[in-house]
Amino acid sequence: MASEVRLLAFAGARDVVGAGEVSIALSAPEPARAFLDRLVEAFPGLARHRGSLRLAVNGTYAHWDEEVSPGDEVALIPPVAGG
Repeated sequence: MASEVRLLAFAGARDVVGAGEVSIALSAPEPARAFLDRLVEAFPGLARHRGSLRLAVNGTYAHWDEEVSPGDEVALIPPVAGG
């Protein structure tokens, strides 16, 4: 069983993380909100964007109580503007 999550970071989140893709250790499933807590702890610069960040798990926007599991792909998505 995989013990990591593939994290994809976009736009300003990528700048904070320092890469577009990183591996995050995860030994057991946890709610998306707890996973975001883990990311903010690992990358403190995300704290200022915390209220506007979204997570997509395996290509689908996740609700905060949905689980992130080892082996998942999680996209860290900042707010998007444009037109």
